Amino acid sequence: MERIFLHQGPRFLAASALFSFSVHLAGAQQALLPQSIPAEGKRMNVLFLISDDMRTDLHVYGHALARTPNLDQLASRGVMFERAYCQYPLCGPSRSSLLTGRRPVTSGLYSNREWFGATYPDWVSLPKYFRQQGYAVVRTGKVFHGGIDDTDAWSEGGEERVYNNPVNLSPPASLTEAEKAAHIRRVAPKLTPGALINPQSDRWEAVVGEAANNLGDTRVADKAIDFIRRYGESGEPFFLACGFSKPHSPLVAPKQFFDLYDADEIPLPPDFASLPVVPVGFPAGSVRPVNADLFINRSASPEEARAMIKAYLACVSYVDWNVGRVIDELDQQGLRENTIVVFWSDHGYQLGEKGKWSKAGSLWEQGTRVPFIIHDPRISGHGKSCPRVVELLDIYPTLTDLCGLPEPEGLEGVSLRPLLENPLAEWDRPAFTVWNEHGKGITGVVVRTEQWRYAEFFGTGEGRFLTDPAGDPHELRNLVTFPEYKEIVAKLHELAAGHVRDKTELPCRE
Repeated sequence: MERIFLHQGPRFLAASALFSFSVHLAGAQQALLPQSIPAEGKRMNVLFLISDDMRTDLHVYGHALARTPNLDQLASRGVMFERAYCQYPLCGPSRSSLLTGRRPVTSGLYSNREWFGATYPDWVSLPKYFRQQGYAVVRTGKVFHGGIDDTDAWSEGGEERVYNNPVNLSPPASLTEAEKAAHIRRVAPKLTPGALINPQSDRWEAVVGEAANNLGDTRVADKAIDFIRRYGESGEPFFLACGFSKPHSPLVAPKQFFDLYDADEIPLPPDFASLPVVPVGFPAGSVRPVNADLFINRSASPEEARAMIKAYLACVSYVDWNVGRVIDELDQQGLRENTIVVFWSDHGYQLGEKGKWSKAGSLWEQGTRVPFIIHDPRISGHGKSCPRVVELLDIYPTLTDLCGLPEPEGLEGVSLRPLLENPLAEWDRPAFTVWNEHGKGITGVVVRTEQWRYAEFFGTGEGRFLTDPAGDPHELRNLVTFPEYKEIVAKLHELAAGHVRDKTELPCRE
C-alpha cells in the first residue's frame, strides 16, 4: 500500500499534492527574538550542512519558483552570501579544497579519485582539526567525495556510503565479462530497500511509499537528528557534518516535491541550446563539448529540458525539507543558541545554459557560484545578505575563528567574521576557480570580482573572455576586445597569472 511521505515538523508539512510552506508560528516568532550568548567558556557547536551540485536556485536567492522555506528562514536568521564561489567545479577537488583549506593549484588535486592524505599526510582536515581540539566530530552522508574519506577525522559516522538511488545494475557494455561480474557484486550488496524502483531510469524519478522513505537524504537527516539528540543530552561540544547527495543526478525525490512544480511554467534560459554550444565571440574552450551527467551524447528538447529543471527543483526542495528537519531538532533540544549553522554546496550547475547539463569544466557563473549561509547566534548581522565576493576556501578559517580555536598553519582562505558582523564591510578579495582537463595542467582559470568575470583558457580552444554579470547575467557578450576595457583586462590577467603556480601555462598577453 502506498504510504504518504510526511514530516510533521514545525517548519514543513508535506502530504501528497498538498503542501504548506508557512513556517510554524512559534518558530517564526522565535526567529525574531534576540539570541542569547552562551555562558562564558561554553564552546560553540557546529552544524555543517552540505548539498551536492546545488546552484543558487533558492527562493531567498531570487528564484521565483523555488520552494525552499527552511533555507530561506536560515538566511533570515543568519547571513546569506550573494557571491560565494567554489575553487573547482567538480565534487572531489572542491570538497578537498574546502576541507583542507588549500587551493587546487596548491594541492594539485583535480580529480574525484584523489585523497589529499595520500600526498599530504601532514595536512589536517577541517573535521579532524575540530576533533583534535576536543570536539565530538560526527558524520552522516557525503562530506568528502564518495569512496574517499578522512576516516581518522570522525569520532563517529565514518561509515561507507550506501547506494540508495534507483540503480541500474547493468554494467557498461565496454567492460569485460569478469569486470561486469565484479561490478554487480560490488553494487548489489549496498542497495537499500526500494532502491531498484526503476532500473532503467538514470535521469529523474518521482518516488512514493516505502521507496520514498528509504531515499538516502532522508536517512542522512535521520542520522543527524539522532546525533543531535545524543550529543545534546551529553553536553559535549560537537561538529556535525551532514552531507546531502541531492540535487546531484539522478534526480530522484519523493513525489510530493515534484508536485510543487509545473513544468509548463518553468522558463528556459535565454541561452538554452539542445546541445553544448559556444556563444559567438567566446573562446571554444569556454564550453566543454560533452555533458558530464545528463543528456549525454543526445540533444535536450525544450519539453525534456523543462522536465529536467522541474526534477532539479524538486530535489532542491527535498534537500530543503531535510535541512528543516535537522534544524528543527536543534530547536527541540535547545541547542540553537550555542550552535553555528553553515550551509554550502560544493559547486554550481548548468541547467541547459549554452546547452550544458553539467558542472564539470564549467567556469561560467552558474557552474562556480554556490549558495552559502552562516548563522552564528552571537553575531549581529542576522537576516542580511552580503554582496561581497567570498570563496568556499574561507569556511575553514571562519569556523576556527568563530569557535575560538587557533588557526592552523597553511590555510589559504580568510575568516569571514568581519562580513558576519557587517555584511557591507569593505572587502577586496577576488575569487578564483580553475579547471584541469584530463591531467594536462590548468586549462582554464576564472577571476571573479564584484563587478567582473574574467576567464582564460589554454591549449585546445584557448582564448579569454570578460563579462559584466550585472548588465549581462547570462554572459552572452564578450567585452575582452573592447578598447575601453583594456586596463581592466590587463589587471584581471595579472590576477589570473598570479594565481596559477606554473606561469608558463598562461599565454603572454599584451
